[in-house]
Amino acid sequence: MTEETMDSIPQHYSALQDRIARFEARVAVVGLGYVGLPLALTACETGFDTTGVDVDAGRVARINAAEHVISYMPGDRITRAVEGGRFRASSDPADLTAADIVLICVPTPLDAQNAPDLSFVTAAAREIARRLRPGQLVVLESTVWPGATAQVLRPILEESGLRAGRDFFLGFSPEREDPGNHDFNTQTIPKVVGADDPQSLALVEQFYNAIVARAVPVSSSACAEAVKLVENSFRTVNIALVNEMKVALDAMGVDIWEVVAAASTKPFGYMPFYPGPGIGGACIPVSPAYLSWRAGDVGSATPMIDLARSSNDAVPGDLAARTCRELGLDAEGAAPLAGRRILLMGIAYKRDVEDTRRSPALALLDRLEEMGAQVDYHDPYFPRMAEGGEYPHLAGRMSADLTEAALAGYDAVIVTTDHSAPDYALVARAAPLVLDSRNVFAKLGLTVAPGRLVKV
Repeated sequence: MTEETMDSIPQHYSALQDRIARFEARVAVVGLGYVGLPLALTACETGFDTTGVDVDAGRVARINAAEHVISYMPGDRITRAVEGGRFRASSDPADLTAADIVLICVPTPLDAQNAPDLSFVTAAAREIARRLRPGQLVVLESTVWPGATAQVLRPILEESGLRAGRDFFLGFSPEREDPGNHDFNTQTIPKVVGADDPQSLALVEQFYNAIVARAVPVSSSACAEAVKLVENSFRTVNIALVNEMKVALDAMGVDIWEVVAAASTKPFGYMPFYPGPGIGGACIPVSPAYLSWRAGDVGSATPMIDLARSSNDAVPGDLAARTCRELGLDAEGAAPLAGRRILLMGIAYKRDVEDTRRSPALALLDRLEEMGAQVDYHDPYFPRMAEGGEYPHLAGRMSADLTEAALAGYDAVIVTTDHSAPDYALVARAAPLVLDSRNVFAKLGLTVAPGRLVKV
């Protein structure tokens, strides 16, 4: 840097650099869900005093009591953080005032029209703006459309009278959490970082390099925002493709699972994706919608992504129709499943995770009941369906017990989530018809009597 450039850098920029380097910067994480809590614990574990701020006072109390609020995390991780004195949770936004670094990890769902809903981001931004002071670094991690950090977050923060890049610093780093992944975690996954001025970018890169394996800087916040959307759109398109191939190959008498396993032996030019009952979670169904919405907003289009989204959304309905056919019924008839009893194995969107956000299993359950079936579910992570969510009318349902007598009483059992806990050997032995959308019986080497197992 030239002497003139150095003179133009505010003193609080250098002060924050020093505080990060000495692990003296105080960190606040807004939102203590599946992204924010692991991130807060990671910052704490690497040496930063960290406060997690969440509007859910009940969740805050459970975290401060060191309860195991995320099942796939090590059981003592929260305990060690709380007892170590470097971490606490709070429901008071006033605790943002003392922070040097504020990380925003709030939900960014879709609204009723499947358009981006940034209401949680804007609410968090207003709380931060009321307390913003010179020298703070604010980083958004929530999934947003390219340009949202600059066009939505920054103006709200600047209502404080402070200016980004001069008085405070602002950047974006897309979350890359993969719930239940035991091979990669917050600390070991590289973090893309972007900002719209060099000082902000340098601080964001320095901070994340201090808490994760590697920070990957890009030229702008919009570029960093696009990275997350591209990653998940890639997955959306390929999941739609493999589900389409599943149907076509099944009609040819070919097992898609065997094909994918064999294709995976190619050491280049191929990446395996696996069929299932549809897509779920807060990322894969949502990120492509943000990209598509933004493309339309700027006069462009993403027809391949839009087709993949539509194809994925149709999978639960197609599976319901396939269930009818396997039971010898006409899926086009009025209430074709009336009087039939069906059990869904799993309502979580993913294996061994207590999360039903946009779960295809719930979409399937809803569709089966629309077709007249009496539907139960078994899921060890959901003894009782919680309130709220996309299907509020399902709240209060209880997980059914797996017994030989109970299984024999169902017309069909559909494996929708391949949790590791259930007794699949019992299902194989007792269920009169099993529709396996996860290939779990083959993976476990379980034999089901001929004519009673269908891969779907």
